Amino acid sequence: MTFPQFVYRNVVRNKRTYAAYFLSSAFSVLIFFVYALFIFHPGIKKGVTASLAVQLMTAAEVIMYVFSFLFVLYSVSTFLKSRKREFGILMMHGMTRGQLNRMVFLENMLIGIGAIIVGIGLGMLTGKLFLLIGSKMIGIDPLPFVLSSPTLLLTIGAFLVLFFCISLFTTILLKVNKLIDLFQAGEKPKKEPKVSILLSLLSAILLIASYYLAATATMQSLLWRMLPVIGMTIVGTYFFFTQLSVFMTKLLQKNRSLFWKRTNLVTISSLSYRLKDNARMFFMVTIVSTVAFCAIGTLASMNVMNKQVEADYPAEISYLALDNSPMQKKNIQQIEKELKERNLKYTIHQTPIKVVEVAKSNQKLDLISFSDYKKIAKAAGFEFSEKPLHGNKAFSMLLSNIVVLSERTASYTLKQDHIKVDADKMTKNVVLSNATYQNEGLIVSDELYNKLKPTKINMFTGFYVDKMEQTAGVAKNLVDEGMKFGSEGSPYAMTVSGTIYENQMSMFKMMLFVALLIGAVFFIAAGSFLYFRLYADLDYDRRLYLTITKVGLTDRELNRIVTRQLILLFFVPIVVAFVHSAFAFMALQSFYPISIAKEVIIVLAGFLIAQLVYFFAIRYRYLKNLRKSLI
Repeated sequence: MTFPQFVYRNVVRNKRTYAAYFLSSAFSVLIFFVYALFIFHPGIKKGVTASLAVQLMTAAEVIMYVFSFLFVLYSVSTFLKSRKREFGILMMHGMTRGQLNRMVFLENMLIGIGAIIVGIGLGMLTGKLFLLIGSKMIGIDPLPFVLSSPTLLLTIGAFLVLFFCISLFTTILLKVNKLIDLFQAGEKPKKEPKVSILLSLLSAILLIASYYLAATATMQSLLWRMLPVIGMTIVGTYFFFTQLSVFMTKLLQKNRSLFWKRTNLVTISSLSYRLKDNARMFFMVTIVSTVAFCAIGTLASMNVMNKQVEADYPAEISYLALDNSPMQKKNIQQIEKELKERNLKYTIHQTPIKVVEVAKSNQKLDLISFSDYKKIAKAAGFEFSEKPLHGNKAFSMLLSNIVVLSERTASYTLKQDHIKVDADKMTKNVVLSNATYQNEGLIVSDELYNKLKPTKINMFTGFYVDKMEQTAGVAKNLVDEGMKFGSEGSPYAMTVSGTIYENQMSMFKMMLFVALLIGAVFFIAAGSFLYFRLYADLDYDRRLYLTITKVGLTDRELNRIVTRQLILLFFVPIVVAFVHSAFAFMALQSFYPISIAKEVIIVLAGFLIAQLVYFFAIRYRYLKNLRKSLI
C-alpha cells in the first residue's frame, strides 16, 4: 500500500468523525459558488437594484470566506487533538515527524478537494433555482443558468488556497509529545475545574450592564452605546462559560437533596468538567449563533419599515407645483389619465401652501392653514382629534413616522410686521411627504394664515387611492424611483408611494435573501462545532458509561443521562444566543414606532426548530454508538 493510499483509507475509516466538517465545508463552497454565479452573470449588468445586489453578494462572499477560514482552522485543530493516540501508534511503528506532517497535510487537502467538488456539484444542481429566487427578489427578469469561467475559477481557486494554507499551517503547529503522553491523552484523569469568584462576578456584571444598556437604548443613544455593549457582551459571555457556569454547577453540587437524587449524581458531577472542557466551543457557538440571529432578524424586521411607507406618504400620489407652475395642469391631467387607465378609484384634494420669510435670517417657512390640514388629514384616512389653533399658535409638521422625533418647541419672528409664531407641539400624523415641501412646515390658525402675505404660493395636490401598491409605476416620466424633490431648476416635486414601496420591498427582500444564506452557513457551522466536540469525547463517554453500567445503570437511565447532557451541550449556547439577540432587538426597537416582535419571534422560532431537529438526529446516532460498546 502506497502512502497516498494509506492517507485515503485513513480518511475513509474516520468518515463519521469527518462527516460534519466535510458537509459544512461543502455547504460553504456551495453558497460561495451560487453567489459567484449571480455576481458574474451577464444578465444583471443593468439597473441600480441589480448593481446593489451584486455589491451585497460580493460583501457576503468576503464575509463567508473569512469565516470559512476560521471555521476550517478550528475544525482541523479539534481533529488533531482527538487523534493523539493514533499518532502515537503510527510513530511507535516507525513514522517520522516529516511523514506525520505529510499525512496530515494530504488528509486536509483530500477533504478540502472533496468538499470543493461536492459543493460545486450541488451548486450546479441548485444554481438555476437560486438564480430564479434571486432575480425575483430584486425584481428583474428570470435569469437563465450560465456557468462562466470566472465563477468556476474564483470558487476553485479561493478554496484551494484556503485549504492549502490551513493544511500548511496545521502541520507547522502540530506538536508531537512523548509517546507515553500521546497514548495517555484520552485516559489521563481530568483535573478538578478551578473557578474564580471574581471573574464569575465580572461576567454577571458585564452581561447585566450590557443588557440594561441595550434595553434602555433610544434612537439617539444607540449609536454610541453599540460598540461598548458588543464588547461587554463578548467578554461577559466568555467568562460566563469559563467561570460563572462552572461556579453555578459547584453550587448545585452543594445542594445534597438535588445532587443525590436519582441519576443527578452522574449528570451534575460531570457537568462542571464538560462546561470547562467545552467553554471555548460554547463561546464560539454562542457568538456565531448570535451574529446569525441578529443579521437575519434585523433584516426581517426591516419589513416593518415598509409598513411605514403608507404612514409616511399619506397621499398615494403627491404633486407640489412650485409657485403655481404652469406645468401643473398638464401633469395632473396625465396622472389622472393613468389612474383611470388602471381602473383605480381615487379622490383628489388640493391645498395652497404659503411661503413666508423669517426676520433677520434667510430662513423660510411653508405654512398650511388649520382647516386645510384637517381636510387633508381626513382625506388620508386619519382620525382627527386635534383642537383648532387660535392666534399665533402653530404646530410643527411631523416629518416621518420611521424617525421618531421628540416633542420640540420653536418660535419664529416673521418679516411681515414682526409677527411672532409659537410652535409648541407637533402634528400627530404626517400629512405631507417630506419631498413635497422645501422649508420647515408649520400648521397655523386660519386667522393668521389669511392675513399673511407670502413671497410665493405652492399648490399641493394629493391623489388618494385605496391600495398604494396599485400606484407602482404611475407617471414614470415625471418621477424617477418614485420620488422627486423640488429645486430651483425644477417646477415641481412629486412622490408615488406605490413605486417607493415596491423599490424598498425589492431591496429588503434581496438583503434578507443574502443574509439567510450567510446565516445558514453560520448556523450549520455552529452545529458542526457541537458535533466535533461530541464525537471527540465519545471514547471517554464509552468508558465512563461502561463502568457505570457494571454497577447497575439501566438502559432507561442511560438515555436520561445522555439526553440531559446533550440538551446542555446543544441548547445552553443557543439559549444564551437567544437572550443576547432578544436584548439586541430591544435596542433595535428604538428605531421603529411599530413593534418588530412578530418578525423577531418568527426568526428565533425558525432557528429553534432547526436546532431541535438537529438535536434529535444527533441524539439517536450518539446513543446508537454508545450502546454498541455496552453490549
